Amino acid sequence: MSDAANNKAMLKLLRFLSGGEAKVEGQGTPVPVIHRAGSRHALPAAVLAEAISRGLVTETQSRLSLAPPARTYLRRALAAREEAFLEQHGEIATAVREIDGTPQTLRVNEAESPLAALARLKDKGGEPFLPAEALAAGERLHADFTRAQLQPRVTASWQPRLSGRTRGERGGMADLADSAIAARIAVNRAIEAMGPELAGAALDICCFMKGLETVERERQWPVRSAKLMLRTALLALARHYNPPRRSARMQHWGEEGYRPGMETWPA
Repeated sequence: MSDAANNKAMLKLLRFLSGGEAKVEGQGTPVPVIHRAGSRHALPAAVLAEAISRGLVTETQSRLSLAPPARTYLRRALAAREEAFLEQHGEIATAVREIDGTPQTLRVNEAESPLAALARLKDKGGEPFLPAEALAAGERLHADFTRAQLQPRVTASWQPRLSGRTRGERGGMADLADSAIAARIAVNRAIEAMGPELAGAALDICCFMKGLETVERERQWPVRSAKLMLRTALLALARHYNPPRRSARMQHWGEEGYRPGMETWPA
């Protein structure tokens, strides 16, 4: 049996046993069978023997169960399969993202980015339609929105006040981790910085991942207006995230060579 086939059979065995203890029949035969509550799974004897020898499966009186190391093995194997799928079907790139205030280099799937298609658009002069700072602002808004755990709870009627409580229930903030609370505050401030006229487009496209045409249809906007509204919103948001620095140099209206005199104030 090839290594790939062996690994596949091992995963099937461990995933079957993750549902609970199973009984094995046909020990000593080339293809023993394990079964539990009407479910049956046949596998090569060599795979079962390897699983037992590696401490992934324990056998007691012809009954099999997962050993603690099997959980780690399964997580790693499934993560490796997901990574291979992304490599084949995704658009994997390296990007710098800000996480909890610290820039970190991450591998991202641009095919899943809400701004991926817009990032490739050019204006009439051949320049990117969305400047780099606007793209970064949109990605940061999306990251804060996701970390704040808002998407499942937000209705079509968006209100800047993201927390609240009803009679007899705990407040929404009470059950959240500190990181989620901080993210909700960040989203609130971002909405206020963009203003109600622009925030809706940014939320729809960056957070709810709606297409431009969908946004225009739902909001009854003219054709090709959503991307302009989004660009304006994200540029305003970029200024909110990275406000321009003010010069610390003292300004005065005197001409060159001017020196202020000392005024004597009456006692």
